[in-house]
Amino acid sequence: MASDPGGESHPLLRRQRELTSLYATAKSLTALGELDEVLCSIVRHAHDLIGTDFTYLSLVGADGRLSAKASEGTISASFLAASIPADVGLGGKVLASRSPHWVRDYAAATSIAHDPDFDRVVGLEGLVALLGVPLVIRGEAVGALFAADRSVRSFQAEEIALLSAFADHAAVALDNARLYDASRTALQELRVAYRKIEEHVAVMERAQASHEALTGVVLEGGTPGDVVQLLADQLGGCVTLLDRAGVAVVRGDSAADPCRAPAGDDLAAAFRNAQRSGRCTTSVDGAGVAHSVASIQAGDSFLGALAWSRAAGGERGVRDDMDVRTLERATHILGLLILKERAVAEASERLSGELLTELMVGSPGASAAQRTRARARNIDVDRLELVLVADSATLSSTELSRHLHDIARDRAGLAGEHLGRATMILPSVDDDRTVEEVHRRLRRAAGVPVTVVGERAVHQDWARAFSLAGRCSAVVRALGHTDLGATTARYALYAMVFDTERVRDLDRFIAGTIGPLLDYDHRRGTDLVGTLDAYYANRANVAATARALHLHVNTLLKRLDRAGELLGVDWRQEDNLELRLGLRLHRLRAVAPGPA
Repeated sequence: MASDPGGESHPLLRRQRELTSLYATAKSLTALGELDEVLCSIVRHAHDLIGTDFTYLSLVGADGRLSAKASEGTISASFLAASIPADVGLGGKVLASRSPHWVRDYAAATSIAHDPDFDRVVGLEGLVALLGVPLVIRGEAVGALFAADRSVRSFQAEEIALLSAFADHAAVALDNARLYDASRTALQELRVAYRKIEEHVAVMERAQASHEALTGVVLEGGTPGDVVQLLADQLGGCVTLLDRAGVAVVRGDSAADPCRAPAGDDLAAAFRNAQRSGRCTTSVDGAGVAHSVASIQAGDSFLGALAWSRAAGGERGVRDDMDVRTLERATHILGLLILKERAVAEASERLSGELLTELMVGSPGASAAQRTRARARNIDVDRLELVLVADSATLSSTELSRHLHDIARDRAGLAGEHLGRATMILPSVDDDRTVEEVHRRLRRAAGVPVTVVGERAVHQDWARAFSLAGRCSAVVRALGHTDLGATTARYALYAMVFDTERVRDLDRFIAGTIGPLLDYDHRRGTDLVGTLDAYYANRANVAATARALHLHVNTLLKRLDRAGELLGVDWRQEDNLELRLGLRLHRLRAVAPGPA
């Protein structure tokens, strides 16, 4: 059935609204306007998106007390006028840990140190639930951004990450203002150093232009690769985007001021330090190349790192310091882009999985609405001919499905979880070759052994093909295979086990070969079937079979004699092929899924 397009796009619209507000806030920083005006803008945007009763920003003053500097929402003047020591309350906990904290009920919270005067103001204001995130400048917590409600509630991870992003922008605004004020003061007081101050201001303007250019790239729909290349052009040298594992994802090189691309070992130590500390770290390798690595974070989530490599020394001095600050600011932009791309990818995977399930459930054939949704994804339903089921002993079906989504996008197919199995439907001309290629790529992406079994869907009966591929996958595991890609045709000998149309044939064959043993075991509670199966599995070696079953040899011989009497065969003389095949098919049917 068709889905409601508006319902599907609502989370994306909300995420787009959040990102647009953050981008607008980031752009306002490039103007280096009045600090109070910028902070009020940040608090206003944060309040609109978080949706709490009121939002406020507090800074630690010279007297060591935490006081509100900007607010939004219904809040009394007495509350805004209150200040508390910077080491008590929820603010004290946020400042001390430099990480977000929240309480469901401030008055009842025992995990924070209470200030009696402030508690009285809290009671008059009716404040109950409170979330605080730190404002950190170069490792120092200088204040906090708070969101508060007048009722008991919990704060979600998305709210915490969003408020943290606004706090990061507020910290940039504070830092910009301090740097700008310091430059103007130095220009007035140190006439003898006029040339140096003039250079410092010029570098700041260059950094401002770089930040404005970066923001422009994002607002125009740029990618992380565009940001990396722009940084390389602005800063010179080589800029590398690293993922959470420290692997290079994108690299940009300056045409005007090139630098040797860093090897993995050159960045490894700096990457680990940046990940651990959350700060930018700089090191110089043996070849005289300086590497600055800044972590990319959203709240407490580590998203990767940004590395800048250039020739060390020379006359870079102040310029290097400011360029490192530009590098750090760029991590905020990249963090937002990475979160956006992740949200889009997750939404795309969800929609792909939902459409796959609808086609499975509604098959054979597809509805007009389903065809329309498939065409919107550049997928031709009439070419979805091969159904694949993937399995792994070490990865969950959810993890396998994520890798299948990447493959499906490249092959104009659909992927997702169906009935708890990692599944994909895609076009195929040569099924054997397609399955082998998918297995090879999935194996490389997952990094662990995987099995991929494919079955061609006849007349768009994807459900039957899925059932057949799933049953065959179980047989593959039963046969001891853990790492292969094959179609169901490879296991035609065992087709009766997982072919729903031949269930009765299978029952008749098993009854005609080992039926008397199954009846006897059922009546007496014995396991003659298992005994005879183990005997043949151990190559008709009595001693080896007895050890495998933990039986005395005489006991085993009595069981085998009883089996021979029931079947009318001499197990000492005959190697009955049908009997052995019946035992094998019975065992496979026990591990393969039943008819769907």
